[in-house]
Amino acid sequence: MVRASPAAGNPGGIIRRVSHTAHRGEAPRTTRCAVVTVSDTRTEETDRGGGAIVELLAQAGQDVAGKTIVPDDPERIRAAVQAGMGAPEVDVVITTGGTGITRRDGTYEVVSALLDKRIDGFGELFRALSYQEIGPAAMLSRACAGLAAGTIVISLPGSENAVRLAMTKLILPELGHMVREARR
Repeated sequence: MVRASPAAGNPGGIIRRVSHTAHRGEAPRTTRCAVVTVSDTRTEETDRGGGAIVELLAQAGQDVAGKTIVPDDPERIRAAVQAGMGAPEVDVVITTGGTGITRRDGTYEVVSALLDKRIDGFGELFRALSYQEIGPAAMLSRACAGLAAGTIVISLPGSENAVRLAMTKLILPELGHMVREARR
């Protein structure tokens, strides 16, 4: 606890500082996630990125509320993400695929347009971690995250290695904390 001057607009003169550690302690242990794979070519059998997300969520004790594959078409991507956002049983929507810069990659544009609040640090940290593994090609990823209509939305590349990196180093360690903050 830190004392502050009562003249600072605080009649008791007390400021309480709550750390990220305390926030994590108040975070839900289990979150409910929807997974959306964006690909013109992947099937349930070949969707290694989406499969890795489901596997890692389950290993971490998180609930997978649903998984779908949609083509890299803006309207289909938007509909799938919004379906997750609108479902009461979903706290988080995680997409994989469509975050590059090819003509068909449209996930970033769709998700960015839906976000009310961006979590800019997510994309920055993801690219920094990716750089350590793949070098300058990491700059081509447009992975992003934010809050849309009270739901955390995270967009990852389609590569299984990129998915595993983001899930283990960034998403799973902070998932409950993000959901806690989104609910406040």
